[in-house]
Amino acid sequence: MRTESPFRTGRARAVLRAVAIASCVPYITLKAAWAAGSGVGIPEGSPLLDGGTPLVVGNAATVLMGGAVVVLALLLTRPWGRRVPAWLLVLPMWVASGLLLPIMTAYPLQLAVRLLGGDGGRPAGGGAEPFLEPWVFGVVYGGFILQGLTLGALFTLYAGERWGALWRGRLRDLPESPTAPALRATAVAAAVFAQVPLAAHLLWAAGSTAGLDAGTAAARTSDFHVLEAVNAVFAVSAATGVLLLAFRRGGRLPSRVPLALAWAGSAQTACWGGWLTLAVLAGAGDATERTPQATVVIYAVQMLAGALVVTLGAHFFAERSAALASSSVPVRRAVEAPAPRESRVS
Repeated sequence: MRTESPFRTGRARAVLRAVAIASCVPYITLKAAWAAGSGVGIPEGSPLLDGGTPLVVGNAATVLMGGAVVVLALLLTRPWGRRVPAWLLVLPMWVASGLLLPIMTAYPLQLAVRLLGGDGGRPAGGGAEPFLEPWVFGVVYGGFILQGLTLGALFTLYAGERWGALWRGRLRDLPESPTAPALRATAVAAAVFAQVPLAAHLLWAAGSTAGLDAGTAAARTSDFHVLEAVNAVFAVSAATGVLLLAFRRGGRLPSRVPLALAWAGSAQTACWGGWLTLAVLAGAGDATERTPQATVVIYAVQMLAGALVVTLGAHFFAERSAALASSSVPVRRAVEAPAPRESRVS
């Protein structure tokens, strides 16, 4: 029988869990207050004051997302979390990675650029209405960074104990897949699709306004340019990771490196593409009319690229799991088979 390594909940995991849960409190509190009609942290003239029903629904949805972080922290640190089906844990973690990673990487860079003279939250053109009080971003994004770091550490420990055998070794040691041609075609398609958001984010990071609505173009700051540059990096990460996995280039490279690149890149491209698309659709009327069709297409292609990458990754893990299971059958049968009886000499 297959035996799993015992689950250990030590002090380090308990501390990480406590920090992850505590870091959700400010965000959930603010969102709940806004859903209830409070204006805390929202300055006069902010469009959030006139958000209406879509804003209330959005705040309620993000409160649930914050609650999901708490559930994930418990799943990753309690013994019963080992009995959860893989997809029921991996999928929420992938979505959480996609939403948190760009904040974890872009926000510190934005602060650094501000210290070096960037205009930060002040649009170069001036005259834009304030969106939120500056302290709100520090509190909320600081909480997001803590959530990402703690959940990432907990998931790494959990996944290593439960599924670590699936990504051990180097790329050159991986057996050839029986569906290699299809996987390579899918990888090439994903990499080609990723070029669309990559080109768009690079152009926007460099200062182009092509595909941007007038309001977004007028409100650009150094924060905007930094975020777009980070978005471009994740598009490159998705394409690089999936091509390495499909074509097995860089043979001495540990398997976990392209898998990590594909995970982070696909999560960010798919989840942020989906989030921005939902934001456009949820804005209804005005927002939908203001957003150029080209931008909506870019978001859709971004989602498609990320979905293709994560699909190929899921196929990779399914094949690896099946291969490892089949290779252990002869050994298991040999161990469990009864010993031959000694022949009697008459």
